[in-house]
Amino acid sequence: MSEPAPLIPVVAVVGPTASGKSALAVELARLLNGEIVSADSKQIYRYMSVGTAVPTEEEMAGIPHHLLQFLNPDQNFSVAEYVELAQKAILEIHARKKLPIVAGGTGLYVSSLLDNITFFDTKSDPALRQELEQTAAEKGNQYLLDLLNTFDPQLAQKLHPNNLGRIIRGIEAYRLTGIPMSEHQKASRQKESPYRCCIIGLNYRNRDLLYQRIDRRVEKMMENGLLEEIKELIRMGYSQTAAQAIGYKEFFGYLQGKSALEESVARVQQESRRYAKRQLTWFRRDERVNWLYIDDYEDYNSLVKQALALAENQLGVSA
Repeated sequence: MSEPAPLIPVVAVVGPTASGKSALAVELARLLNGEIVSADSKQIYRYMSVGTAVPTEEEMAGIPHHLLQFLNPDQNFSVAEYVELAQKAILEIHARKKLPIVAGGTGLYVSSLLDNITFFDTKSDPALRQELEQTAAEKGNQYLLDLLNTFDPQLAQKLHPNNLGRIIRGIEAYRLTGIPMSEHQKASRQKESPYRCCIIGLNYRNRDLLYQRIDRRVEKMMENGLLEEIKELIRMGYSQTAAQAIGYKEFFGYLQGKSALEESVARVQQESRRYAKRQLTWFRRDERVNWLYIDDYEDYNSLVKQALALAENQLGVSA
């Protein structure tokens, strides 16, 4: 019997929005000869770089980044498709004798990739999906979440009513296969992961410091042309995608003359803070995460050194 393939070392940098994941990932990639695989479900789309905080060329600092801005905003993209592309990118990075560094705040992307979770091998049913989206528009997201709860309570209890995409996918999967998605995921978790992981989580002990960063980031997005980006998305016919994304949907009232610009900005800041809370709830469930609290460190270099030490100790890699 042949020996199993050696596990591929992977660093993951996770945490809430505006915590500095991208910057730390770039520093680690520079020090450890790495390349970055994005794990952000909004940065996959073109034409949305300002509102989704895609790193600029300058911020990327010459480090190769994968799975950024490769889809048009009206293209559906499942977690299963993400895992497939990310696994391929990691294999190619490893083959180049470089260190794969996964960076992003979409918890489902990160856990599905690192834990080798597979999904229902069923194609999406556009007619059914459209029917469910119409039902949500007429009766509300909570109605669909309650429906999902009747046959897959395990999945339903994990989902927020705002997470319409996953609610619809859960209903769709059950309708197409007769098996609850949570049952399939439970069985698939038994598969061995091909990775040795060092997961680094960024956070602040003082939550107000994180919220200040979030608020400032939204202000900076406005300075960088967020409104113009939204108008261009609408002009190109991508208003439906924009209407679902934090940082975009909140401005529709302003653009329609129904609310003041200041109200829209404040709403984006509030929704972003709520999103950060949900991200922290997700990542805190994973006991493997090594949390680094940014306000514990006197300067940024000290934080980078600690992250580097974690990667070196857990994976045996070295700068």
